[in-house]
Amino acid sequence: MVPVTSASGIPVRKPELDFDASIPHHWFAGRALLSHIFNGLNLVFPDGERFFIRSVREHLAGVEDPELRQQVKGFFGQEAHHAAEHERYFDILEAQGYPIRPLLRRFARFMAWSNRWMPARLRLAMTAGAEHYTATMGALAFEDPLLEEAHPTMRKLIIWHATEEIEHKAVAFDVLRATHPSYLLRMLGFALATLTLLGWATAGTRMLVRTDLRAGRLDRATLRAERRELRARQRQFGPKFLAHLRRYLHRDFHPSETDELPLAHRRLAEIGLAPDPTLRASA
Repeated sequence: MVPVTSASGIPVRKPELDFDASIPHHWFAGRALLSHIFNGLNLVFPDGERFFIRSVREHLAGVEDPELRQQVKGFFGQEAHHAAEHERYFDILEAQGYPIRPLLRRFARFMAWSNRWMPARLRLAMTAGAEHYTATMGALAFEDPLLEEAHPTMRKLIIWHATEEIEHKAVAFDVLRATHPSYLLRMLGFALATLTLLGWATAGTRMLVRTDLRAGRLDRATLRAERRELRARQRQFGPKFLAHLRRYLHRDFHPSETDELPLAHRRLAEIGLAPDPTLRASA
Protein backbone atom coordinates (compact mmCIF):
# COMPACT_ATOMS: atom_id res chain seq x y z
CA MET A 1 0.00 0.00 0.00
CA VAL A 2 1.32 3.45 -0.95
CA PRO A 3 1.03 5.99 1.87
CA VAL A 4 -0.73 9.29 1.31
CA THR A 5 2.00 11.73 2.27
CA SER A 6 1.65 15.32 3.41
CA ALA A 7 4.19 17.97 2.56
CA SER A 8 5.41 17.73 6.14
CA GLY A 9 7.16 14.43 5.56
CA ILE A 10 4.74 12.81 8.03
CA PRO A 11 2.88 10.21 5.96
CA VAL A 12 -0.75 9.32 6.56
CA ARG A 13 -0.98 5.59 5.92
CA LYS A 14 -4.20 3.64 5.57
CA PRO A 15 -3.35 0.00 6.29
CA GLU A 16 -5.87 -2.72 5.63
CA LEU A 17 -6.64 -4.17 9.05
CA ASP A 18 -8.86 -7.25 9.10
CA PHE A 19 -10.82 -6.91 12.32
CA ASP A 20 -12.83 -10.13 12.21
CA ALA A 21 -13.88 -13.13 14.25
CA SER A 22 -10.44 -14.75 13.89
CA ILE A 23 -9.10 -12.41 16.61
CA PRO A 24 -9.29 -14.37 19.88
CA HIS A 25 -10.21 -12.94 23.25
CA HIS A 26 -6.61 -13.30 24.40
CA TRP A 27 -4.80 -12.32 21.25
CA PHE A 28 -1.47 -11.22 22.77
CA ALA A 29 0.52 -14.48 22.88
CA GLY A 30 -2.42 -16.16 24.61
CA ARG A 31 -2.08 -13.90 27.67
CA ALA A 32 -5.33 -12.48 28.99
CA LEU A 33 -3.70 -9.76 31.10
CA LEU A 34 -1.37 -8.47 28.37
CA SER A 35 -4.22 -8.51 25.86
CA HIS A 36 -6.43 -6.47 28.15
CA ILE A 37 -3.73 -3.99 29.08
CA PHE A 38 -3.54 -3.14 25.39
CA ASN A 39 -7.34 -3.31 25.05
CA GLY A 40 -7.67 -0.90 27.97
CA LEU A 41 -5.43 1.55 26.15
CA ASN A 42 -7.37 0.96 22.96
CA LEU A 43 -10.56 2.10 24.68
CA VAL A 44 -9.12 5.55 25.42
CA PHE A 45 -7.30 6.06 22.12
CA PRO A 46 -10.11 7.32 19.82
CA ASP A 47 -11.51 10.09 22.03
CA GLY A 48 -8.02 10.76 23.37
CA GLU A 49 -6.58 11.30 19.92
CA ARG A 50 -9.44 13.60 18.97
CA PHE A 51 -8.61 15.55 22.13
CA PHE A 52 -4.98 15.78 20.92
CA ILE A 53 -6.05 17.06 17.51
CA ARG A 54 -8.30 19.71 19.01
CA SER A 55 -5.70 20.90 21.51
CA VAL A 56 -3.10 21.40 18.76
CA ARG A 57 -5.56 22.92 16.28
CA GLU A 58 -6.57 25.57 18.81
CA HIS A 59 -2.95 26.81 18.86
CA LEU A 60 -2.16 26.61 15.16
CA ALA A 61 -2.73 30.34 14.68
CA GLY A 62 0.17 31.00 17.05
CA VAL A 63 2.62 28.86 15.05
CA GLU A 64 4.66 30.99 12.66
CA ASP A 65 7.13 28.35 11.45
CA PRO A 66 5.77 27.11 8.08
CA GLU A 67 7.56 23.76 8.45
CA LEU A 68 5.94 23.11 11.82
CA ARG A 69 2.56 24.11 10.42
CA GLN A 70 2.99 21.47 7.73
CA GLN A 71 4.01 18.88 10.32
CA VAL A 72 0.84 19.67 12.24
CA LYS A 73 -1.20 18.72 9.17
CA GLY A 74 0.54 15.35 9.04
CA PHE A 75 -0.07 14.93 12.78
CA PHE A 76 -3.78 15.60 12.27
CA GLY A 77 -4.00 13.01 9.51
CA GLN A 78 -2.19 10.29 11.41
CA GLU A 79 -4.08 10.81 14.66
CA ALA A 80 -7.48 10.94 12.94
CA HIS A 81 -6.82 7.64 11.22
CA HIS A 82 -5.57 6.05 14.44
CA ALA A 83 -8.82 7.04 16.14
CA ALA A 84 -10.91 5.56 13.33
CA GLU A 85 -9.04 2.24 13.24
CA HIS A 86 -9.04 1.71 16.99
CA GLU A 87 -12.75 2.50 17.05
CA ARG A 88 -13.34 -0.22 14.45
CA TYR A 89 -11.83 -2.69 16.91
CA PHE A 90 -14.58 -1.83 19.39
CA ASP A 91 -16.97 -3.98 17.34
CA ILE A 92 -14.76 -7.02 17.95
CA LEU A 93 -14.66 -6.41 21.70
CA GLU A 94 -18.44 -6.05 21.83
CA ALA A 95 -18.96 -9.19 19.74
CA GLN A 96 -16.76 -11.03 22.23
CA GLY A 97 -19.07 -10.01 25.05
CA TYR A 98 -17.18 -7.15 26.69
CA PRO A 99 -19.46 -4.37 28.04
CA ILE A 100 -17.31 -1.49 26.85
CA ARG A 101 -19.97 1.15 26.14
CA PRO A 102 -20.53 2.40 29.72
CA LEU A 103 -16.81 3.05 30.16
CA LEU A 104 -16.61 4.70 26.73
CA ARG A 105 -19.49 7.01 27.63
CA ARG A 106 -17.84 7.98 30.92
CA PHE A 107 -14.55 8.69 29.19
CA ALA A 108 -16.31 10.74 26.50
CA ARG A 109 -17.95 12.84 29.21
CA PHE A 110 -14.56 13.36 30.86
CA MET A 111 -13.07 14.49 27.54
CA ALA A 112 -15.99 16.85 26.96
CA TRP A 113 -15.56 18.28 30.48
CA SER A 114 -11.82 18.73 29.85
CA ASN A 115 -12.42 20.52 26.56
CA ARG A 116 -14.93 22.85 28.19
CA TRP A 117 -13.26 23.70 31.48
CA MET A 118 -9.52 23.18 31.13
CA PRO A 119 -7.50 26.10 29.75
CA ALA A 120 -6.44 25.48 26.15
CA ARG A 121 -2.76 25.83 27.01
CA LEU A 122 -3.09 23.14 29.71
CA ARG A 123 -4.79 20.76 27.29
CA LEU A 124 -1.93 21.32 24.84
CA ALA A 125 0.59 20.57 27.60
CA MET A 126 -1.32 17.38 28.41
CA THR A 127 -1.20 16.42 24.75
CA ALA A 128 2.56 16.94 24.55
CA GLY A 129 3.00 14.80 27.68
CA ALA A 130 0.70 12.05 26.42
CA GLU A 131 2.56 11.98 23.10
CA HIS A 132 5.76 11.28 25.02
CA TYR A 133 4.04 8.28 26.59
CA THR A 134 2.72 6.91 23.30
CA ALA A 135 6.08 7.28 21.54
CA THR A 136 7.86 5.64 24.49
CA MET A 137 5.42 2.73 24.63
CA GLY A 138 5.70 2.32 20.88
CA ALA A 139 9.48 2.16 20.97
CA LEU A 140 9.47 -0.43 23.75
CA ALA A 141 6.82 -2.52 22.00
CA PHE A 142 9.26 -3.09 19.13
CA GLU A 143 11.70 -4.68 21.57
CA ASP A 144 9.14 -7.09 23.04
CA PRO A 145 9.63 -10.64 21.69
CA LEU A 146 6.03 -11.53 22.61
CA LEU A 147 4.85 -9.13 19.91
CA GLU A 148 5.79 -11.81 17.39
CA GLU A 149 3.21 -14.12 18.99
CA ALA A 150 0.35 -11.63 18.77
CA HIS A 151 -2.52 -12.19 16.35
CA PRO A 152 -1.37 -10.90 12.92
CA THR A 153 -4.02 -8.16 12.69
CA MET A 154 -3.29 -6.86 16.17
CA ARG A 155 0.47 -7.06 15.59
CA LYS A 156 0.00 -4.98 12.43
CA LEU A 157 -2.14 -2.47 14.34
CA ILE A 158 0.51 -2.07 17.04
CA ILE A 159 3.45 -1.72 14.64
CA TRP A 160 1.63 0.79 12.40
CA HIS A 161 0.36 2.91 15.29
CA ALA A 162 3.65 2.80 17.19
CA THR A 163 5.64 3.85 14.14
CA GLU A 164 3.45 6.87 13.48
CA GLU A 165 3.55 7.91 17.14
CA ILE A 166 7.33 7.96 16.82
CA GLU A 167 7.17 9.87 13.53
CA HIS A 168 5.08 12.71 14.95
CA LYS A 169 6.33 12.58 18.56
CA ALA A 170 7.72 16.15 18.49
CA VAL A 171 4.77 17.94 16.88
CA ALA A 172 2.60 18.76 19.90
CA PHE A 173 5.75 19.46 21.94
CA ASP A 174 7.00 21.96 19.35
CA VAL A 175 3.60 23.67 19.15
CA LEU A 176 3.64 23.99 22.95
CA ARG A 177 7.17 25.35 22.89
CA ALA A 178 6.26 27.86 20.17
CA THR A 179 3.11 29.14 21.87
CA HIS A 180 3.55 28.55 25.63
CA PRO A 181 7.24 27.92 26.45
CA SER A 182 6.72 27.39 30.17
CA TYR A 183 8.52 24.56 31.95
CA LEU A 184 6.00 24.57 34.80
CA LEU A 185 3.11 24.32 32.33
CA ARG A 186 4.82 21.42 30.56
CA MET A 187 5.34 19.60 33.87
CA LEU A 188 1.73 20.17 34.96
CA GLY A 189 0.49 18.85 31.63
CA PHE A 190 2.75 15.81 31.95
CA ALA A 191 1.43 15.06 35.44
CA LEU A 192 -2.20 15.33 34.31
CA ALA A 193 -1.51 13.21 31.22
CA THR A 194 0.04 10.55 33.47
CA LEU A 195 -2.96 10.45 35.79
CA THR A 196 -5.47 10.47 32.93
CA LEU A 197 -3.81 7.80 30.83
CA LEU A 198 -3.02 5.53 33.77
CA GLY A 199 -6.40 5.97 35.43
CA TRP A 200 -8.64 5.35 32.43
CA ALA A 201 -6.53 2.59 30.85
CA THR A 202 -6.42 0.79 34.20
CA ALA A 203 -10.19 1.12 34.57
CA GLY A 204 -10.63 -0.42 31.13
CA THR A 205 -8.22 -3.25 31.85
CA ARG A 206 -9.93 -4.11 35.15
CA MET A 207 -13.37 -4.14 33.51
CA LEU A 208 -12.18 -6.49 30.75
CA VAL A 209 -10.44 -8.86 33.17
CA ARG A 210 -13.50 -8.97 35.46
CA THR A 211 -15.65 -9.83 32.45
CA ASP A 212 -13.38 -12.76 31.58
CA LEU A 213 -13.45 -14.01 35.17
CA ARG A 214 -17.25 -13.91 35.28
CA ALA A 215 -17.53 -15.61 31.87
CA GLY A 216 -15.12 -18.38 32.84
CA ARG A 217 -12.58 -17.48 30.16
CA LEU A 218 -10.02 -16.79 32.88
CA ASP A 219 -9.52 -18.36 36.29
CA ARG A 220 -7.89 -16.88 39.37
CA ALA A 221 -4.88 -19.19 39.25
CA THR A 222 -4.08 -18.23 35.65
CA LEU A 223 -4.54 -14.56 36.49
CA ARG A 224 -2.11 -14.85 39.41
CA ALA A 225 0.42 -16.56 37.15
CA GLU A 226 0.07 -13.83 34.52
CA ARG A 227 0.52 -11.16 37.18
CA ARG A 228 3.78 -12.81 38.27
CA GLU A 229 4.90 -12.89 34.65
CA LEU A 230 3.94 -9.23 34.25
CA ARG A 231 6.00 -8.27 37.29
CA ALA A 232 8.99 -10.05 35.75
CA ARG A 233 8.44 -8.16 32.50
CA GLN A 234 8.25 -4.91 34.44
CA ARG A 235 11.64 -5.65 35.95
CA GLN A 236 12.95 -6.17 32.43
CA PHE A 237 11.36 -3.18 30.69
CA GLY A 238 10.56 -0.90 33.63
CA PRO A 239 13.98 0.75 34.03
CA LYS A 240 14.12 1.59 30.34
CA PHE A 241 10.56 2.94 30.41
CA LEU A 242 11.30 5.13 33.43
CA ALA A 243 14.52 6.39 31.83
CA HIS A 244 12.48 7.59 28.83
CA LEU A 245 9.97 9.30 31.11
CA ARG A 246 12.65 11.00 33.22
CA ARG A 247 14.12 12.65 30.12
CA TYR A 248 10.88 14.59 29.75
CA LEU A 249 11.54 16.22 33.12
CA HIS A 250 14.73 17.93 31.94
CA ARG A 251 14.31 21.63 31.19
CA ASP A 252 16.19 21.33 27.90
CA PHE A 253 14.44 18.15 26.77
CA HIS A 254 13.37 17.69 23.17
CA PRO A 255 11.79 14.54 21.66
CA SER A 256 14.45 14.40 18.94
CA GLU A 257 17.07 13.43 21.54
CA THR A 258 16.38 9.79 20.72
CA ASP A 259 15.95 8.30 17.27
CA GLU A 260 13.74 5.21 17.14
CA LEU A 261 12.79 5.63 13.48
CA PRO A 262 15.29 3.16 11.95
CA LEU A 263 13.91 0.34 14.11
CA ALA A 264 10.33 1.49 13.62
CA HIS A 265 10.69 1.54 9.86
CA ARG A 266 12.29 -1.89 9.82
CA ARG A 267 9.31 -3.22 11.73
CA LEU A 268 6.97 -1.34 9.39
CA ALA A 269 8.53 -3.08 6.38
CA GLU A 270 7.81 -6.43 8.04
CA ILE A 271 4.07 -5.78 7.75
CA GLY A 272 4.26 -4.52 4.18
CA LEU A 273 4.14 -0.78 4.83
CA ALA A 274 6.95 1.36 3.47
CA PRO A 275 8.24 4.47 5.27
CA ASP A 276 8.19 7.71 3.37
CA PRO A 277 11.73 8.34 2.06
CA THR A 278 11.53 12.07 2.87
CA LEU A 279 10.86 11.46 6.55
CA ARG A 280 13.31 13.14 8.92
CA ALA A 281 14.52 11.53 12.11
CA SER A 282 13.49 14.62 14.05
CA ALA A 283 9.89 14.59 12.83
